[in-house]
Amino acid sequence: MKNIIFVILGFFFLSLGMVGIVLPLIPTTPFLLLASYFFVKGSKRFEVWFKGTTIYKQHLEEFIKERSLTLRKKIMINLFADSMIAIAFIMAESTMVRVILVLIVLYKYYYFIFKIKTA
Repeated sequence: MKNIIFVILGFFFLSLGMVGIVLPLIPTTPFLLLASYFFVKGSKRFEVWFKGTTIYKQHLEEFIKERSLTLRKKIMINLFADSMIAIAFIMAESTMVRVILVLIVLYKYYYFIFKIKTA
């Protein structure tokens, strides 16, 4: 049952990643990374299938091998994440929640700038 849930989640995130290919507001790479993770956990057959797709080869293979993203991809991922965090920040009434959200944003930028190489 757990494997079925992982495969379903893999297809869910694959779908979001494919939407991100068409809509520039939605980042593709994080969703495809999640899809890859869930396919690996769910089924060897779906893992092999996913790694053979052109979507994987065009959007993830380089990141997996090189551990780097293009500057454009980094910017797009951060803009999408920042917009989602901004919505939560605006809706939050608690000062503590807002402080935690700001800390998350700061850590996210630290990670993207210093831990992920720019291709």
